[in-house]
Amino acid sequence: MNHRGFTIIELLVVVAIIGLLATFALPRLLKTKERAQVAAMKSDLRNLVTIEESYQAQNLKYTSDPGSDYHVSPRNNAPTIRLTSDGWTATMTSANTDKQCAVFVGSTPIPPATQEGTPACATSGSTTTFP
Repeated sequence: MNHRGFTIIELLVVVAIIGLLATFALPRLLKTKERAQVAAMKSDLRNLVTIEESYQAQNLKYTSDPGSDYHVSPRNNAPTIRLTSDGWTATMTSANTDKQCAVFVGSTPIPPATQEGTPACATSGSTTTFP
């Protein structure tokens, strides 16, 4: 006999393989998107450091309002900036991740940031930093 098409067993095998691929590939894809969003938050905070340093050089003080020259990446929330006695701190979140990023200038670190001028991110409520 000459049959055309696939048997039910062959179709079930293909469906099982597709299911396994989706089970392992989809979480990796979601993690990639989250890493990209965290990278965008870090970039936004590095840009904020530049804006703040420029403002400080011109006005001899920092500002909690970087003005219209500062824009955040899509899906990132505007940073919360707090002035300190010798600098400032900033935190940022995004709707697409449960990570929170922070940066500080001066002698007042804000978790998860531990190195002045270098943004760091961690899961909200966590002290673990992410590179």
